[in-house]
Amino acid sequence: MSLFRLIPLAALCAATVAAGAQTAPITLSVDLTDAPRKILHATETIPVQSAPQPVNMTLVYPEWIPGEHGPTGPIVNQAGFVITASRGASGEPGERVKWERDLVDMYSFHITVPAATTQLNIKMDFLATSSAQFTAGGSTSANLALLSWNTLLVYPAGVNAADVMVTPSISIPAGWKFGTALEAAATPTSFQTVSLEQLIDSPVLAGRWFREIDLAPEVTPKHYLDLAGDGPDDIALSQEHIDQFSKLVRETGALYKSRHYNSYHFLVTLSDQVAHFGLEHHQSSDDRVPEKTFIDEGSFAEAGDLLPHEFTHSWNGKYRRPAGLATPNYQEPMKGNLLWVYEGLTNYLGDVLAARSGLWSPSVFRDRLATIAAEYNDARPGRTWRDLQDTATAAQILYNAGGPYDNWRRDVDYYDEGDLLWLEVDETIREKTHGTKSLNDFLAAFEGFGGNTPPKVVPYSFEDVVAGLNAVVPNDWATFLRTRLDSNELQAPEIAGINTLSGYKLTYTDKPNYWSQLEEGDGLDARYSLGLTVNTIGAIGDVIIGGIGYKAGLAPGFQIIAVNGRAFTPGLLGAAIRDAKGDAKGDAKGDAKGSLPAIDLIVENTGYFKLISIDYHGGEKYPQLERVDGVPDRLDNILQPLTK
Repeated sequence: MSLFRLIPLAALCAATVAAGAQTAPITLSVDLTDAPRKILHATETIPVQSAPQPVNMTLVYPEWIPGEHGPTGPIVNQAGFVITASRGASGEPGERVKWERDLVDMYSFHITVPAATTQLNIKMDFLATSSAQFTAGGSTSANLALLSWNTLLVYPAGVNAADVMVTPSISIPAGWKFGTALEAAATPTSFQTVSLEQLIDSPVLAGRWFREIDLAPEVTPKHYLDLAGDGPDDIALSQEHIDQFSKLVRETGALYKSRHYNSYHFLVTLSDQVAHFGLEHHQSSDDRVPEKTFIDEGSFAEAGDLLPHEFTHSWNGKYRRPAGLATPNYQEPMKGNLLWVYEGLTNYLGDVLAARSGLWSPSVFRDRLATIAAEYNDARPGRTWRDLQDTATAAQILYNAGGPYDNWRRDVDYYDEGDLLWLEVDETIREKTHGTKSLNDFLAAFEGFGGNTPPKVVPYSFEDVVAGLNAVVPNDWATFLRTRLDSNELQAPEIAGINTLSGYKLTYTDKPNYWSQLEEGDGLDARYSLGLTVNTIGAIGDVIIGGIGYKAGLAPGFQIIAVNGRAFTPGLLGAAIRDAKGDAKGDAKGDAKGSLPAIDLIVENTGYFKLISIDYHGGEKYPQLERVDGVPDRLDNILQPLTK
C-alpha cells in the first residue's frame, strides 16, 4: 500500500473539491501544437461542490517535483492563468474568478468561488523558453516536445496526490507521434483516468521524427524505447545498440527479481535544442541527450549509463523511496538525507548495468571508475569541511551549484562518491562471504520486496538499509556507513576499498584513459598535474584548492594567453608539462642534470596581465586502475552479466 494512502487527508477549507469525496475527475487537456514556438496551452476543469454562498479556496502549482529533489516547479514560466466559474450541468464558463497569490508561498493562489459554482475552468500557458535543468522549459524544438504535466496544472491545496483523479488528453501537431506510459482511452490522444500522482509521473514525448522500438519482446511487462530527434538521422539507432538495450531489460529482471510497473517507456529526446539530463519516473524515464548521441560512438559511450541509471530508479527511488522523499503532495518539502542511497546506489548500479548489458566494455567501466576514484583521492579538498552526508542533506541548494571552485564547495557528490561507497559495500559482502553472496542478494530482497507489483511507494529508513545488508551478511553496517558518510578526510575512505578489495589499485600514468580522451575536445584536464582544468581557448575552468596551480596564483576565470612565450593551445600546455618532467634523478628531458625548466604562463584576469611561473616537474598524470596480483578479481566479477 502506498505511503500516500497511509497519511490522513489534511483539513481543508469548506466547499473545496475535497470538502467531501471527489465526485468527478479533474480533466486536463494540453495542446502541443504551438510547441515549435515554445509555448504550450492547457485547459483544466476542477469539479467543486455547489454551495449557496461564496466560499474561499486555495489552488496550488506543483513545487516539489519527485526526482528533482528541490522546489523546482517552474512557476516563473506560467502565463495566461485565468479562472472562470461554471454553474449547473452545462459546464459553460461563467464569470471570471479573480485569484490572488499568497504573500509568502509563491505557488499558492487564493480565490473566492462564487455561489452555486459546480466547476472551475482554468486556462494556462507554459513558456518553454528556459534551458534550465529539470524544467520542461527549453524542452521543445521545431520538431519535438517533452510534456511534463506538472508544468500546466493547479490542484486544490491540502489534498494527497494519490487521492485526486485526473482525466488527461493532448493535442499534437499534424504528422507527429508520441510515446507515454499512460494508457490510451477512447481516442489515441486521450488517456485513462489516473491519480494526480501517476499523471505527474508519466510525461509525454512527441515529435515529427519519432520511433518506437519494442525491447526484449519476450519479457512481460512490455518495454519500449521511444525516440524523438531533431531530424530523421538522429533516431537511426543500430541493431547492435537495440540489442544492448534489450539486454538491459533482461539484466534488470535478473538483478532485481521483480518489475513494479505495468509497462515501461524509455522516452529519449535527441536534440541540441533542449536541456540535457535524465529524470526518473515509475513507468518511464525522461532522457534528454544531444542530437547525435545514438549515432556517434563516442557520444553513445558518454551517455551509456544514462538509461540504466534512470531505469534503475523505477526500483530504487520510485518503488523503494526514502521516507523523507515520499511526500503526500507537491507542496510538502522533501528531505534528502538518504539521497546517497536514492542516487548514490542508483549511480553505481547504472554503471554496473551499462557494463553487464554491453553498453560499456569492462575496460571502459574501469576507466570511468578510475576517473571518479582519482577525483575523490586527490581533487576534492572540500571533503575536509563538507562531509558526504551534507551533500545529500543540502541537495536542494546544491543542484544549481557547481562551476568554479566546486572542488572546494562540493555539490551533489553523493552521485559519484556514491559509486565508490556502494562498490565498497559490494566488495565487502563478497569478501566476507568468500564470493558466495554479493550486493545482488541485497537488491533482490530490498528492491524486489513484494515481488511483481503495480506502481506504488514502499518507503524506507537508514535502519531499513542496515537491516537489509545485515540480512545478507552480518556486519556492523551502521558504523561502516556512518564512518564514510561523516568523514572529513581529504581522501575518500572508499578509495582504500578499491585498493584492497577490488583486485585493482588506483595509479597514474602519462597516457589519457578512455574518458580523458573523450574529453580532449573540451580542453585539457590537468587536475592531477597542475591542479586545474582549461578549455580550448585557454579559459581556466577550475583550480584545485591547495594544488600546484592554486599555489602559483592561478584561479578559475583566468585566461591563459601564452605558454612559454607561445600563443596558448591545449596541446602546447600539455607539451610544456611533458617537457618539464624530470626523470628519477631529477633530470629534465633535453636539459642538464638539475636544470629543470619552469612552465611560464601569461595570464589575463579582468583586463590585467601577469606572468606566472609554475615550478612543476611531475609530468602529465591520468588515472587508471592497475591489476593487483594475488587479490581476487572482484571488480571484474561484479561486471559479469547475470543473463546469457
